[in-house]
Amino acid sequence: MKVVAFKRSKQGTGASRRLRNSGKTPGIVYGVGANVQLIELDHNALWHALKKEVFHSSILDLEIAGKSQQVLLRDVQYHPFKQLVLHVDFQRVDAKKKLHTKVPLHFMNQETNPAVKLSGAVITHVVTELEVECLPADLPEFLEIDLAKIEAGQTMHAKDIPLPKGVTLTIAVDTENPVVASATVPAAVVSEESGEAAGETPAAE
Repeated sequence: MKVVAFKRSKQGTGASRRLRNSGKTPGIVYGVGANVQLIELDHNALWHALKKEVFHSSILDLEIAGKSQQVLLRDVQYHPFKQLVLHVDFQRVDAKKKLHTKVPLHFMNQETNPAVKLSGAVITHVVTELEVECLPADLPEFLEIDLAKIEAGQTMHAKDIPLPKGVTLTIAVDTENPVVASATVPAAVVSEESGEAAGETPAAE
């Protein structure tokens, strides 16, 4: 995904306020042994880009003065109540060095799960993102979680997630292994089924 930015010469509260008043958002680029670079971006374009999941979890091609560099979005500061981006931070990535970043989880086949359709189970997404380690070229946009076969009362853990080649989780799955999704049957459904079962029991003679 390509992002166009412009060099920014002035910094400070006053300069940033003037930038925002003119429809721009201040930001910085740092990392990979180079100096911190002050930049500014078009606010409206940035606002719409931030609504896309891929903007938060993928390697971005940041173009400044006609030159591109690969970066990750590292921080965004929003106004407390206005639809306004106050500041953004980008981190340069080295193609030869592994990086750590959070990747969103995409939950698939929940609607067709037999426990949901037949048993009234409810699947809860306990975790919506996980941090991975990989080379920039191997970074996935998301990790896919297949919920087709999870049964009522079962849980899925981080260890159960199939990972693309070259990608590992930063957590120690053997010891931490957090729950990613769980399938439970609500108490109301259980009591209703129990009542129906009791009603089907033949009366004693």
